Amino acid sequence: MILILGGTSESKEITTALVREGYQVIVCAATPYGGSLLKEAGANEVIQQRLGTREIIDLIQTRGIQLLIDATHPFAELVTANAQSACRQTGIIYIRYERPGCIIPEHTLIHRVPGYTDAAKKAVELAGETVFTTTGTKTLSVFCHAAQSRGKRVVARILPDLDGLKLCLDLGISPVDIIAMQGPFSIALNKALLNDFRADVLVTKDSGAIGGTVAKIEAALSLSIPVVLIERPISVHGSVSSSVGTTEQLLTKILDLERNDYI
Repeated sequence: MILILGGTSESKEITTALVREGYQVIVCAATPYGGSLLKEAGANEVIQQRLGTREIIDLIQTRGIQLLIDATHPFAELVTANAQSACRQTGIIYIRYERPGCIIPEHTLIHRVPGYTDAAKKAVELAGETVFTTTGTKTLSVFCHAAQSRGKRVVARILPDLDGLKLCLDLGISPVDIIAMQGPFSIALNKALLNDFRADVLVTKDSGAIGGTVAKIEAALSLSIPVVLIERPISVHGSVSSSVGTTEQLLTKILDLERNDYI
């Protein structure tokens, strides 16, 4: 049995590919919304909840997991650390699927920062009135507290998830400043949203081209809107792949076992 920790569009591709080849697969997503996107992949089981190290260990032991593929978002550092710890403690194989980052040229309007706190500080400094965030809800409070303390407005572009909507409202974001849509978006749509919400600064992170980062940045630069770009955390250790095809090859190479052992 293979356990896949999802959270990216590629995790659906990986799941579909492995199921097609006859592997038994359990796939996990942090939220019901993420889980709903994975159900079409045909996994034996879809788990919809955030997993700590103990929960992952329990899954490994109770479901007979022999290999874990970590296909979570590049910025999901905690779950990656939990997965690595669980694999070390149980002795199973760990493979990291890591979405390729973007090649982003230097530009006077692009301000690179190492983390969310620095991003919030820089965004507030650059914004005349409106900070337009596209970094999700997990760290949204950091931007709200920084902006609201300076009397500035936050526009939050988030996934269409009920928990995320509630969090936005709890943080004091006006309903008219919440954009709940599933991306990634075209340059044209990004430009329209930045224009319509009168964005003074765009906050994004290097989620890779497939995550829409390049389109967001190009849209902002075309409007002369400064961009605060959160750089990726340092890559994790272990076997790393950056394409679905390579992941399957990596599986075969590392396991060096008969496929029937996983069917």
